[in-house]
Amino acid sequence: MPKMARHTPVQAEKLPRPAGPYSPGVVFQSLVFVSGQGAVDAATGELVGPDIESQTEQVLRNVASILEAAGSSLGHVLRCGVFMTEMSEFSRMNAVYERMFGANRPARTTVQVATLPRKGLKVEIDAIAYIP
Repeated sequence: MPKMARHTPVQAEKLPRPAGPYSPGVVFQSLVFVSGQGAVDAATGELVGPDIESQTEQVLRNVASILEAAGSSLGHVLRCGVFMTEMSEFSRMNAVYERMFGANRPARTTVQVATLPRKGLKVEIDAIAYIP
């Protein structure tokens, strides 16, 4: 009987805690799937800043922490999903996103949502990356 491929949850200290019964990230072969991340500081558990810029930066720091724990990085992200509560803040979010990703330009979908799971949260981002 052939051996079944397995997936492994990403686990490490100082990762953002999931808000529900899911893993912050999952590795399957050389791919890393990062669950949607909010702008919560992993050390304090508190929302970081009321503005889209500070929240986007923290979200991407959280994504980066999960990727690094899995052996990857923002430079290896293939795709992102961006969920925003105010599309009018798109250009401000996008400026931070561009700075954080540097030369990497992952495929992306950006949508406006009515609300996100934490009061005051303006942006959530998920990602798919590879382990080089």
